[in-house]
Amino acid sequence: SFAHNRTQELWQRFMKHRAAIPNVRGTELYSVEIFGDPRFFERFDPNHAFEKWAAVEVQDLNNIPDELEGLTLPSGMYAVFNYKGKSSEAGPTYQYIFTEWLPASGLLLDNRPHFALMGDKYKNDDPDSEEELWVPIRRR
Repeated sequence: SFAHNRTQELWQRFMKHRAAIPNVRGTELYSVEIFGDPRFFERFDPNHAFEKWAAVEVQDLNNIPDELEGLTLPSGMYAVFNYKGKSSEAGPTYQYIFTEWLPASGLLLDNRPHFALMGDKYKNDDPDSEEELWVPIRRR
């Protein structure tokens, strides 16, 4: 949940095994969130639980270390937002996306994973850090 954020612990565990992951494509890191309930943001409660994954892109899911699990993201449309700033301070950006941008866009939130793509400009909670926020969308 947002109220019981264990993101740092998740990434620490993941990074211990990152070097053992075969067939990695690129250097980007992915922070994936699976909310499950399509109305998660309509009835937002920071105590509602959701899945969070630390990930890298791989060519295939063969030979993933036993300590890790594979995840396949379903295809579909995404709105992509560039975010600059500390990850811990991204809340107002997400609030803008869900309460202003999305309603004005004529699109709907899709019930697929959300993710942040952290590339070369990502600096782990630094005010100059940059990442892409990918929000699943669909046409009305």
